[in-house]
Amino acid sequence: MRTFLGFLFTIMLVPLLMGLFLLFYQEWNNVHAFHEVLDKKIPGDQIELSQTSYIKSGNGTVITEISGPQKRVYIADKEIPLFLKDLFVTIEDKQFYRHSGIDAAAISRAMIANSRTNSIEQGGSTITQQLARNVFLTHEKTYNRKLTELLYSYQLERIHSKKEILELYINVIYYHNGNYGIEAASRFYFNKRTKELSKAQLAFLAAIPNNPNLYNPLKHFHAAKKRQERILSQMVRANKVSAEEYKKIIREPIRLHPRKQPDLYHDYTDYVQNELRDLIADAEGFTKRLEDPATRPKASKELDRKVAKVLESGVTIHTALDGGLQQQAKQAVKNRLSGTSIEGATVVIQHNTHELVSLIGGKNYKKNSFNRAYQAYRQPGSAIKPLLVYAPYIEETNASILERVSGQRYCKNGYCPRNYGGGIYGMVTIKKAFAKSYNTPAIRLLEKTGIKKGFSYLDSFHFDKVTVKDHHLPSAVGGFTIGVSPLELTDAFTSFHDGTYLPVHAIRKVTNRDGKTLYKWNQKPKKVWTPQTVAKMRLLLHEVTVNGTAKRAYFPAGYIGGKTGTTNNVKDMWFVGLTDKYTTGVWIGKDHPSSIEYIQQAYPNQAIWKEINQHN
Repeated sequence: MRTFLGFLFTIMLVPLLMGLFLLFYQEWNNVHAFHEVLDKKIPGDQIELSQTSYIKSGNGTVITEISGPQKRVYIADKEIPLFLKDLFVTIEDKQFYRHSGIDAAAISRAMIANSRTNSIEQGGSTITQQLARNVFLTHEKTYNRKLTELLYSYQLERIHSKKEILELYINVIYYHNGNYGIEAASRFYFNKRTKELSKAQLAFLAAIPNNPNLYNPLKHFHAAKKRQERILSQMVRANKVSAEEYKKIIREPIRLHPRKQPDLYHDYTDYVQNELRDLIADAEGFTKRLEDPATRPKASKELDRKVAKVLESGVTIHTALDGGLQQQAKQAVKNRLSGTSIEGATVVIQHNTHELVSLIGGKNYKKNSFNRAYQAYRQPGSAIKPLLVYAPYIEETNASILERVSGQRYCKNGYCPRNYGGGIYGMVTIKKAFAKSYNTPAIRLLEKTGIKKGFSYLDSFHFDKVTVKDHHLPSAVGGFTIGVSPLELTDAFTSFHDGTYLPVHAIRKVTNRDGKTLYKWNQKPKKVWTPQTVAKMRLLLHEVTVNGTAKRAYFPAGYIGGKTGTTNNVKDMWFVGLTDKYTTGVWIGKDHPSSIEYIQQAYPNQAIWKEINQHN
C-alpha cells in the first residue's frame, strides 16, 4: 500500500515539476531578454569622456589646450593614489565593494527623509549611481530620473569591475572652474600632477565635488578647508587614517597655485586647427566629397563631427612652430605698422623640413578672428612674375638672364599696361627687367611662353582662388580676378630653393593619449623647375635685393633673393624672399583696399622681412 501511494504521489508530482520547470525556463529567458534590452538601450561599455587636447610647438612645449565645456585629463586606476580611492569610498559610498550598484538601505533612508519634506532632498546614491548620472543623465531631482539612474547603475555593474567604476567616477566628477576629473583639478588648483599631491591636497580636492559652488576653492577657500577636515575625520572613524596622521594632515598648509590654461600664439594655433580639419578630411576620405557641390553640405557636417570627436578624445597636435621666430615676426609687424590703420601678415617656411614655422595673421590678431595670412586673398602685383612669367619662360626656352626683351609701350586689343611711373624703356636684359620690375617686358614674355603654358606651371601650386577667368595677359603683372593669400604665395616661392614644391604644413603629426600616431601628412614633393631654371631664378631674385626694387631688404648673408609686388594705387605691398634657411612672405595693406601710398617710401614690407630674417 505504501509503495502504491508513493508511486501515485510521484506520478502526480511530474506535471507539477514540469510546470515549475517551464515557468523557470520562461523566467530565465525573460532575464536574458531583459539583459539584451539593457545592452541595446544602455551600452555602458562605450563610455567616451571628453578630454583636453593639446597643441605643441616644435620643441615640444604645450602652447594651447583645447577643451570643450569640460576640461579633463583622464588618468588610469594605477595613477590614482589609493588614499584618494579610499577617501571617496568612505565619504560617498561605504558599501561600494559590497553592493551591485544600488544600496537599498541608503535608498530607504532617503525615501523616509524625502517623505517628511514631500520633496527629493536626499538621493541615497551610490558611486555607481553618481557615475551613471554624470555620464548618461541629468541632475534634475525627479523620481523618473532616479528610476532611470538605477537601471543605468545596474548595467554599469554588469559590465564593469569595481576598479573600473571607481576609476571612471574619479575622472568624471566636477571640481568647479571647468575642471572635471582629479587630474584636471590637480593641475588647475595646484599646478601639479595628481601623483605629486600630498594627502592634505588630495583631501582638499576631494572636498569640492559634494557641492562645487559651495566649496569652490577660489571663492570659498575656508568652506572647502573645513569640509576637508570633516571628510578626514570620517577616514579616522573608518580606520583608514590614524588620529595622529589626521592631525598632521589637517595642519598642513594648503596653498593654491591656480594654473592659467596655455593659450599662446593665436595666429598660428588658429591656423593649426584649420589645418587639422584638412588633415582629417584627407585621411578619412572626405576630400572628394567636399569638392562636389552635391555632397559638400553633408560631408562638411560629418567632417565637423569627426574633428570634434578627435579633439574630445584628448589628442596632441605636434607642430613645427618656432616660438621665438613667431614672437620676432609679431614684433616686426607691430614695430612698422603701429599707429596706422594698415594691417600686415607674414609667413615663414623652413627649407630643410618644408614646415610652417611662423605665421602672423595681423598686427593685433585676436583669437578666432580674420587671419590675413591664409584667409585674405589679395592682388599679388609683380610678386607673381617669378612664378607665372619668368620661371616658365626660362624653363620652356632655356633663355639666358642676359637675353633682351622690349620695355617699350605695349597695347593689344585695348589692353595697354604701363611700366611703374610711366617709364618707357628700350631693349633691356631679362635680368634688369626683373630687378626693376618692368611691366611691359613681363607681358611680352608671358605672350611668348603662352598663357596656357604659363598657367600650367602656376597650377602646380594650387592657388585656391586662381581660375580659368585669370587666364589672360593682365595676370602677368598681378591682375587677378580675386587674388592669392600670403601663405599660398610664400609656399609657391619655396620652389626656388631646390626646384620642388610640397604643400606647406604646420602639423607634423597627431597622436592619441598613448602616443600612437593617428594622423600625419603623407605627401611627396613635386618637381616643378629644372636645376638650371632654379639657378637662373636665384640669380634674378638676388639681383632684386642688390640692384633692384628690394635693396632695403638686403643684409650680408649666405644668400638673399626675393621679389616685391605693388598693386595699382598702392593698395597692397608685398615682399617674398629667400635666405639659405627660410622662405618668408610679407604682405601689408588695408582690410578694405585703399591706397597706402603715404607709407610707401618707408618700405615697411621690406623692413618687416629684414627684421624677421636678419638674425635667423
